[in-house]
Amino acid sequence: MTITVERGDTLGEGYRRRITEVLVQGFAEDFEFFSKDPRVLADAFAHMILLDRFFVALVDGEPAAIASVTEGQQECFDPDRREIQRTLGGLRGLVCSFIVRSQFLGAYEGARPGLAEIGFVTTAPQHQGKGVATALMRHLLQLPYDEFVLRDIKDTNAPALGLYRKFGFTESSSRRVRFAGRAGFSAYVSMSLKAVAS
Repeated sequence: MTITVERGDTLGEGYRRRITEVLVQGFAEDFEFFSKDPRVLADAFAHMILLDRFFVALVDGEPAAIASVTEGQQECFDPDRREIQRTLGGLRGLVCSFIVRSQFLGAYEGARPGLAEIGFVTTAPQHQGKGVATALMRHLLQLPYDEFVLRDIKDTNAPALGLYRKFGFTESSSRRVRFAGRAGFSAYVSMSLKAVAS
């Protein structure tokens, strides 16, 4: 098994759909209200991914894990409401578009040059537990930033929290969620890491 990491725009448009499929698989439970069919969700979301903001861990040339990296006011998505509605239908598409814009757009409160926000870290199920996310994170932490932040990690996501701690991230804040019982988790955790000077 060979793991390499590339930026999405380096891979090109031919990888857009496969990158989106990894995103949809990783966050399926968050989007299941809109569709339980990952192909439909990939159709709805493929257009909005800004490839130059995503890094992709490839296993033998196929996307296996992804993460976005943004700095300052950069975004990683550019959703088109009409495109989402075309795929999900009028009402569901409108609601989905609203949620994407309100929950996934907008810079980190402390955003500044030199601080990278790593987001949407996920590994395709068939590649979990094989070191793919570790290789991806190792690559990201070599990027030329002086600080890294991860926001809104579910407190029940022990594998992700463990991985980030292994790299030296520490909890910087925790935000309780409403309706925790229904959501299946009680808080969103944010973590940070100061880069080590080389």
